[in-house]
Amino acid sequence: MIDTHIHLDQLEDAEAQLEEAAGEGVEAVVAVGVDLATSATALEFARRRPGVWAAVGHHPLNSSPPDLLALRALAQDQRVVAVGEVGLDHADPERGPEAEQEEWFEACCGLALSLQLPVLVHVRETAEQVLAQLSAHRGLTGVIHYWTLDWAWAERFLAAGFHISFSGLVTRASRDDLRRIAAALPEDRILLETDAPWGTPRGRSGPMRAAWIKSTLEVVAEARGLTPEEMSELEWANALRLFRRLQR
Repeated sequence: MIDTHIHLDQLEDAEAQLEEAAGEGVEAVVAVGVDLATSATALEFARRRPGVWAAVGHHPLNSSPPDLLALRALAQDQRVVAVGEVGLDHADPERGPEAEQEEWFEACCGLALSLQLPVLVHVRETAEQVLAQLSAHRGLTGVIHYWTLDWAWAERFLAAGFHISFSGLVTRASRDDLRRIAAALPEDRILLETDAPWGTPRGRSGPMRAAWIKSTLEVVAEARGLTPEEMSELEWANALRLFRRLQR
């Protein structure tokens, strides 16, 4: 399995969790940054552990602008496979100022495009604005992470060339809507993630753990009429196509 979005810096005993995940069959994870410091930490993990890759980004909950030169320098490293987490958020009470969010997101999209890297995109009550920004950067690719939107939005992001990633949220009893979307997506556009320590799946308790992507994979596999092994191979193929620096 591969986890395409995890916050290792937020985990309790990340090294132990990575070992636990490896024991469950997790071959690789993409460690995500939300600002310069966590982006540097993600890259440190990736340089230290063969199964860890990094993404460098600037989350919309930041209240100060990204250091684009420093992020660019980090992103030159071949262990960095994406720019993220980036995006827009008009719901979280701790979000950054909306006008500046737009400017920073645009700058990060431009950075990713110039580096020919995909973006890992955060969307919360901002789907229209996010889609407009992504569409304005012709040739940009990436993932709408932690999918929570409806099928109509899925069609629009798919048409823009983006992948959709499911978290543990898809396992919850109340989210038949997400399972229907997971079943209907084109096979070459679906990815999975933990977003750990968030997104705990049904049947688990406590903060999300790196190993628990297995629960998400099993539910999505069932929704698509696949075995877990088939779903894992499908996701790996998609990840390798999207994250061009990634190696299995």
